[in-house]
Amino acid sequence: MNQHLSGRRMSAIVLAAGKGSRMQSPLPKPLQLLDGQPMTGYVIKALEGLGVERLIIVVGHQGSRVRDALLQTTNDPSGLEFAEQKVQNGTAQAVAVALQLLDPNDLEADDNNVMVLPGDMPLLTTCTLAELKELHFASGAAATVLTAEFTDPSGYGRVVRDEQGQIKRIVEHADALPEELTIGEVNTSVYCFKSGLLSSALRDVGSANAQSEYYLTDVIELLTTSGNDVLAVTVDDSDEVRGVNDSQQLAECELLLRNRSDVK
Repeated sequence: MNQHLSGRRMSAIVLAAGKGSRMQSPLPKPLQLLDGQPMTGYVIKALEGLGVERLIIVVGHQGSRVRDALLQTTNDPSGLEFAEQKVQNGTAQAVAVALQLLDPNDLEADDNNVMVLPGDMPLLTTCTLAELKELHFASGAAATVLTAEFTDPSGYGRVVRDEQGQIKRIVEHADALPEELTIGEVNTSVYCFKSGLLSSALRDVGSANAQSEYYLTDVIELLTTSGNDVLAVTVDDSDEVRGVNDSQQLAECELLLRNRSDVK
């Protein structure tokens, strides 16, 4: 009997190619330390608890240094694979680079899925990722997005829904219309996709936006406009999806991480 139920295969891609210039540190962003451990190492540990088939880390800036350090954070270095994004030209391009490591037939298989998440979200838990994965599997959606509700959503991509409450697209803050900026539901940049639909949509992503980059968020609108369902899970604790872009945010996450450890 096949060990995989229909629609139940999941690989993961962690985006860790950024330089992190706002950190004002010679250390690459994925290797910024929280409680003595590289930030992206916490994301890897959360995924290891999930039990994904393949775990691919996309590196770029100081890629070999990042790779060597992250291999030290896991009990099973053979379980990590690395893809190099030579030019950091957006998240869609980073995911496309990672997908090249998958067998084309495997990629297009109906039961194959991929989770994509940023390497700078160290407070994410296995429990939240499992909830996202299970809804994605149970619903059969083309994509399932982890969202959060923020009273101050400044800087985050907004989740735009239609009158029926269905997700239509995600718009980045810099590209949002005034009325879209009032939306409190934000994209956390954590997703599950059917891998074949993701691969196909990535080929149609353009770079006509404020950053002139290839946004992974554009895949959502490409999927919905072609008639596919995109669903969302809203994270219970918005602290889990705090991203780290500067030293203050790093310090805040470290404090929350230590408090979490104290509770245990």
